[in-house]
Amino acid sequence: MKHKIIRGHILYTSKKAERMNQERGREFFTLTTQSDDTVVMQAHCEIDDEPNVVRDVVLAMEKDGTPIDCSVRLSVGDKFEGSGWFRVTPEYAECEMINVKDGRISQRIETETPAKWLQAHPILGDGLLMKLYDLSKGVGKQMITNFLLTSPDHRGATGPMLFKMAKMSIEYLGDEEVTVLAGTFKARHFAVGDTAGSLLEEHPPYHVWVTADDDYLLLKAGAAGYMQTHYELESVEYIN
Repeated sequence: MKHKIIRGHILYTSKKAERMNQERGREFFTLTTQSDDTVVMQAHCEIDDEPNVVRDVVLAMEKDGTPIDCSVRLSVGDKFEGSGWFRVTPEYAECEMINVKDGRISQRIETETPAKWLQAHPILGDGLLMKLYDLSKGVGKQMITNFLLTSPDHRGATGPMLFKMAKMSIEYLGDEEVTVLAGTFKARHFAVGDTAGSLLEEHPPYHVWVTADDDYLLLKAGAAGYMQTHYELESVEYIN
């Protein structure tokens, strides 16, 4: 087998006082690295908080995270919300979709420079997003511009449609050893911020820990503010 596969399960819990450490969702994923360095993320995501969300995503990208194509199917409140297919080129991004709010739509967004990322909302993708930080510059904060979303909602519970995001920052806080339910790993610690004006509502401070290797596998993450959510790698299997 010439490709590499990582399979796993991410647990979603709450950090709100009245729900401390209670399960609020889950994510089952497969991350495949092909022999040509194409990375394909498959994620089945479930959020139990009402209205509950079920999302299935297949996203293909270059080794550095540059998006190639993606499909998203979304249910909200146990009802079909929408389904879309996305394609990203150096000059434009396009989408063919149907959703309950807008019906059948074709979209095309011109991009002045190639889009660096397509955020389709799996938590696994939040780890891969950290590839956009240039590690050669060491610890610090870098502004990220010109990337795309399949939904501007923090839960990814609208659309799916194409949205262009203006900016955000990724801060690299250094390396740590992290123990999660799946085991103990060498990790890189990042923080995401500065989303004001780019989303429907500014995202609360968000910390992300990923494996300190080329996989950028999400180990754990946590959002502060009104969200008070925690995400943790519960199990993982490496298939070479």
